[in-house]
Amino acid sequence: MATRVIMPQLGESVVEGTVAKWLRAEGEGIRELEPLVEINTDKVDTEVPSPASGTMLKVYVSEGQTVRAGTLLAMIGQPGEVIFDPGPPAASAEHAAAEPSEADTGRATRPATDAAQARDLGFISPVVAKLAVEHKLVLAQVRGTGAGGRITKKDVLAHLERPRAPAAADVPTWERPGEGDLFRPTELQFGQALAKEAARGPEARPLVPGMLVPHTPMRRQIAEHMLRSVRTAPHVTTVMEADMSAVVAHRLANKDLFEREGISLTFTAYFFAASAAALRAHPLVNSTWGEEGVQLQRPVHIGLAVSLGQEGLIVPVLRDAEQKSLRRLAAEVGDLARRARARQLTPDEVRGGTFTITNHGVSGSLFATPIISQPQSAILGVGAIHKRVVVVGDAIGIRPMAYLSLTFDHRLLDGASADAFLATIVATLEKGAF
Repeated sequence: MATRVIMPQLGESVVEGTVAKWLRAEGEGIRELEPLVEINTDKVDTEVPSPASGTMLKVYVSEGQTVRAGTLLAMIGQPGEVIFDPGPPAASAEHAAAEPSEADTGRATRPATDAAQARDLGFISPVVAKLAVEHKLVLAQVRGTGAGGRITKKDVLAHLERPRAPAAADVPTWERPGEGDLFRPTELQFGQALAKEAARGPEARPLVPGMLVPHTPMRRQIAEHMLRSVRTAPHVTTVMEADMSAVVAHRLANKDLFEREGISLTFTAYFFAASAAALRAHPLVNSTWGEEGVQLQRPVHIGLAVSLGQEGLIVPVLRDAEQKSLRRLAAEVGDLARRARARQLTPDEVRGGTFTITNHGVSGSLFATPIISQPQSAILGVGAIHKRVVVVGDAIGIRPMAYLSLTFDHRLLDGASADAFLATIVATLEKGAF
């Protein structure tokens, strides 16, 4: 019997993905868990394995197409095996209500073979599947509270906290959510899902004058997002400069201590700490514009723009920044930046930001006017730290100075409120209260 290859749900909030590259063509053989297809979601490429051994009988979704989770991508079986034609795939999440996916029709016709399969588990994220393996958990016993009853990470953790009776010996340790599901909870898969990108690193393409350089999926997404942002929000930028003397002194006094703990204390961590403090003091900046009103966000999730060279940039998100110490911020900033450059981020790690920092000063830039990451209300640009001659009181001194630029959505913020927010960041840095 042929096995379905289904577009997986690669994160808690990821509802669609783009087929970036098929690693097997129709008619080629493949073994179970061998790399089959690369899926791109929010500029993160994830290599997913084959759910079965056999021959690629049919590919339904071509490279470059974006479809929603649950869409039938391909069929794997034996040469000459008869398969059905499911019709055209759902193009994207926009058509989700109008076009049922192959996964929906498959579930309607597939008989349940036992009590566990009688309950449709829907799409299981890699995080949920991994937890199931680690704790020998039968997912059919977990109550899902996500969309459509889908099981989320919170559901699994809540289930594990409740006392449970020992499982019967004949019950499998994890029930597959559906035939052909791409994400089986194996250490092989989770350890190797992004290993290829990490191993090869950025692809250096020689640029020859006169040549046409094809757009990559990442470059297209950046272009679409930036264009949508400038069309959506009226951008205004305000610039202040900060005396970084207190930060430089604090870093010099603590850098070796942090390094002994395996933490690199970079200047970026200080800008995260100052921004988190300012976002707490000025909650309107940590908000989203809506037709009915301004939605103030409870958590402070700060994105960090990380350059990937020729390919563009990606913005991993450090969550709950307002609750974390400088030590914790430094550790997480370093980890996110490292894994971003190694292509080891998950789709969930680049979503949900409420504010963004771009440290363009690492390239020597003094100040810039960055574009807001929608639907956020502002983005902070950090320029290079240079020693400059400045007036200190009634004297002239030499201080390490940096320009800070805040680009904000003028629908949400006015000049006074934006300046008050940026001034709080400057004051936090200059006081050195870390």
